[in-house]
Amino acid sequence: MMAPKRPLQGYPSLVDRPDELVAANVDLVQRIAHHLAARLPPSVQLDDLVQSGMVGLIEAARQFQAGQGATFATYATIRIRGAMIDELRRADWTPRSVHRNTRRIAAAIREVETREGRAASDAEVAAELEIGLADYHAMLQDSASANVLGLEDLGGPEVEADRWLAGTEDSPPEQLAQAQFRLALAQALGGLPERERLVMNLYYNEALNLREIGAVLGITESRVSQIRSQALHRLRSRLSDWTGEGSESLL
Repeated sequence: MMAPKRPLQGYPSLVDRPDELVAANVDLVQRIAHHLAARLPPSVQLDDLVQSGMVGLIEAARQFQAGQGATFATYATIRIRGAMIDELRRADWTPRSVHRNTRRIAAAIREVETREGRAASDAEVAAELEIGLADYHAMLQDSASANVLGLEDLGGPEVEADRWLAGTEDSPPEQLAQAQFRLALAQALGGLPERERLVMNLYYNEALNLREIGAVLGITESRVSQIRSQALHRLRSRLSDWTGEGSESLL
C-alpha cells in the first residue's frame, strides 16, 4: 500500500490547491494594479489591469513549486505584474512619437557622455537634440507617462521573470550572464548624478511615490517624474550592449 503524499515541510497542502492560493491573494492583484495605474494615462482602465493580473495570479498558482527559494507572494507578484505589462504592450497605447523620442533621448545622452566622458546635463542633452530645455523636459514628461516598467525589466523582454527569483535553475552560462548584467546595472546606477541616484533609491528601494519624493526634495511631482525618466534614459544608454540598440524594453 502506497503512503499518502505528504506536503513539503513549511508549505502546507495549500500549495497543492491552486484555487486556494488564488483566493488568498486576490488583494495582491488589486494592490499591484493600483500601483501601476498611478503611473499610466487615464485611458488605461484599472479593471483591465486587474483582469490581466488575475490571469497572471492563476498561472502563478498553477506553476508555483515550493522550496525553490522564493515565497508564493514573491513569485506571484512577478507573474501578476508581468501579465499586466504584457497586456499593456499588446494594447500599445503609447504614441509612436513617444517611442521615437525615447530612442532619440537615449542616443543623445550616449553621444554626449561618450564625447565628454562624464554624465550629460539636461542642457547638454537638449542641445544635442537641437531643442530648447523646456521642450526637452516636456519630452521627458511624455516618456515618463509611458514608463510602466521597473529595474527588473532592464534586461530586455527576453529575460523571463522566473530568472529573477532565487532558486530557479539556469545553466552556468545563463547564471554568468545574469551576474554580469547585475554588475553592469549596479555600476550604471552608481554612476548616475546624485539627484537621479537619490530619486531612483527613494522610488525603487524606499517605495515612495512621486509626490512623497517631491516633498523630500522640495521640488514638484512633475520634476521628480522628469528626473526619474532621465535616469532611466541614462541607464538605457549605458546598458545598450545588454538591452540592444534601439530597444524599447525600458520605456
